Amino acid sequence: MTEEHIPVRLSHLLRDCSVGAIVRGSDSLMVVQDTRAWDRPGSDPLEREIRYVDRVRSALGIKELLCAPPRAVERDGTVTGWIPALRFPTWMRCQRCGLMHSAPWRKGPSKAGNGSHPNMPNPGEPRKCEECGGTLEQTPWVLIHEEGYLADVPWHDLAHRDSNNPAQRQCAPDWSRPYLKLEETNLGHRLRCDRCNSQTTFSTTMVTRTKFPSRAWQQPWLREPPVQPPDTEAWIVEINDVRVHYPETRTALVIPPESRIRQGTVTDRLYGSTRSQQSVQNARNPLARRAAVKRLADDFRCTPEEIEQALRNINDGYPLYGRSITGTDLLADEYQALTKEIPDLRVDEDFVTKHHTKAWKELGRTVDSDGIARRVIRAVSRLVAVDRLKEIMALIGFRRAGGDKMTPPDIIGKNDWLPALELYGEGIFFTLDEDILRRWEDGDAIRARADAFSKRYLKRTGTDSSGRDVEVSPRFLLCHTLAHLMIRELDAGAGYPAASLKERIYCATGDEPMAGILLYVAVPDEEGSLGGLMELARPHRFLRLLTRAFESAAWCSLDPVCCEQEGHGPDLLNGAACHACVLVPETSCDHENILLDRVFVNGAGKDIPAFLDFAGTFD
Repeated sequence: MTEEHIPVRLSHLLRDCSVGAIVRGSDSLMVVQDTRAWDRPGSDPLEREIRYVDRVRSALGIKELLCAPPRAVERDGTVTGWIPALRFPTWMRCQRCGLMHSAPWRKGPSKAGNGSHPNMPNPGEPRKCEECGGTLEQTPWVLIHEEGYLADVPWHDLAHRDSNNPAQRQCAPDWSRPYLKLEETNLGHRLRCDRCNSQTTFSTTMVTRTKFPSRAWQQPWLREPPVQPPDTEAWIVEINDVRVHYPETRTALVIPPESRIRQGTVTDRLYGSTRSQQSVQNARNPLARRAAVKRLADDFRCTPEEIEQALRNINDGYPLYGRSITGTDLLADEYQALTKEIPDLRVDEDFVTKHHTKAWKELGRTVDSDGIARRVIRAVSRLVAVDRLKEIMALIGFRRAGGDKMTPPDIIGKNDWLPALELYGEGIFFTLDEDILRRWEDGDAIRARADAFSKRYLKRTGTDSSGRDVEVSPRFLLCHTLAHLMIRELDAGAGYPAASLKERIYCATGDEPMAGILLYVAVPDEEGSLGGLMELARPHRFLRLLTRAFESAAWCSLDPVCCEQEGHGPDLLNGAACHACVLVPETSCDHENILLDRVFVNGAGKDIPAFLDFAGTFD
């Protein structure tokens, strides 16, 4: 069978097009195979290892190595380095007569002996019904289970499950010819067996539950059923249902000291070659050592003195130089890196910040003392432009059918590496004034409203999808909602599509409090983005942006319904927040588009003051 190559953006390869996802090609639907099948000759994953991410791995609790996925390369008409996928669903339906054509693997290889079948032809070739000559299309339904399984819908079992006739229930599958028909009706779809006239109906708008067949494969590319068939029911859903595939990713920023490493230097190259280091360490005497250093200098095209210096750097603890990476708090480390100025900063490092806090405070002296602008400036304690950042995104697995079980990228959980990406970009970071926050969040009504969210959230899961514990507090609800309002303002007024933006919320109470928001864009291109966000971090531009965000919280086109409901969204984990005012694309939110409430920004009566009104009392 001729190969069909589907171009996929790298950023999608760890999300919508990751392992176990159904991808739409130009001619058919495909399912992406697990990472055990990603390796090709000459593309050892260790050759694609992402280096200098030890702190990231430690903070995210990842023991495996992080390796970039292979990239397709075309040479002399041959494509190598592609991610394997196969056509799925394998069942096809005639658009004219509704006749179902069974999975081709059940019928065996074709006469040509190449393992193909007339129902699954080469890309671009027509697919015709054996009975009426009508066009065949893949059925848009699949069978999913909360254990992570994905399979074809058991159409034969489904057609006979409602029958009370013993003869019909004993009707055995016959894969020698098509005999099932799927016809559209006013109530949905009717599935009928032409051999025994048994039939059933199912709705395309509601989930149909059925037993997971003992003979069904656990994944379309694994020709083996589960070791133990699941006891709970499986779901028949459409392929575009979000429950078919939910990728689990972890993200973290690369910060000093790892962001300060200059790759390509002699120390960097020597550090990445254990064999080269051992050639010097295994020298038996000083003369043999000098000879080994001389050989390395020739190989690295440098001087022996540079090799000696590189060896000293490595012996001194390069690249972390003794800094502990175990037990680190991911967000706390990032917060410290964002709030403190980095000495001797070079523009080619992977984490470059420019602090505008002083200019921001000076701007407060020039604005109207009675206006909203002065209150906005008073509420923000730090303003930082992130001229350059690097984000690591790692795929740790996927879930199906809303289940709790996560399936690893290699299905069996034995690989010592995970697929990951290096994303480059820029951003805006700011913090809210801690004194104002502490007094504001001490209000009884504010705490009571936040406690209601906290109880619902803990009842639901206890942790968010990113794997980090969330302290549901008034400051978190304020910061998270404000971040979404800012993303929507950047989308509406600054030309940044909301789906291209991301948020990171830094919130904590206690001895080391945090109240910061990072809005950024990151792409799998080492050049990063075009510099628009860091320009918007200039004080006068940021003031207009943040002012509009606070003002937009005052009104929603769906008010009073939006603001007066007890709750919105999953498990009522949103307050005054809906698609018309606060919600953003799922890829932009780090917390599943929940724990949002405009009341924490705009206030609600005298018991819950607007945050800016409260900030105005501190002038």
